[in-house]
Amino acid sequence: MDAELFPRPRTTIAPGAVHVPDWLDARAQRELLAACREWAVPPAGLRTVRTPGGGTMTARQVCLGWHWYPYGYARTVVDGDGTPVKPFPDWLGELGRRAVRDALEEGAPGTVPYDEAPATGKPLYDIALINFYDGDARMGMHRDSDEESDAPVVSLSLGDSCVFRFGNTESRARPYTDVELRSGDLFVFGGPSRLAYHGVPKVHPGTAPPELGLAGRLNVTLRVSGR
Repeated sequence: MDAELFPRPRTTIAPGAVHVPDWLDARAQRELLAACREWAVPPAGLRTVRTPGGGTMTARQVCLGWHWYPYGYARTVVDGDGTPVKPFPDWLGELGRRAVRDALEEGAPGTVPYDEAPATGKPLYDIALINFYDGDARMGMHRDSDEESDAPVVSLSLGDSCVFRFGNTESRARPYTDVELRSGDLFVFGGPSRLAYHGVPKVHPGTAPPELGLAGRLNVTLRVSGR
């Protein structure tokens, strides 16, 4: 269906989990993509993540602020080139705070409290995980549980559309809901859904906006470390 003829509504997927379609306009998508391309350059650039069991993730990753590795955080790329992690920019933290405000605005379904900085009353986003998916990449069901904060997770999509599977907090099994995430979409989950299992079982190659100039999918995930 034509997305312009049939606008996609904002949807509460579960308590505290909200999908906001087309949150980033075309210009904002281009600017965020340009930043991602800079962050992906070595040192501390895009890498293949290896699991403790010897496997590899099919989505490649670069981190800002804190470096994530299975299953912890460090200030250097301990499972890569060993260099200091790239800094987390203030403008990206403000984007995360605006995303939470827009998705979990007061009075909206699924509104939840979140960690705040005492002086500003705003969540202190200080981690970004940027995952790049080619057409064959997937992400298994997992929880974002390595942080010392229960502030909402902010997820921004660029490029190819994907199936985003949002599950429950008890196991990787059903019940879960499959959501189509397109370029520019925002997904925020916090409160009772903060530790819900989620993953990406499928990417749809060739569905990125042509003017974006991106083959594949980028997911920019913002978190509060609590550290």
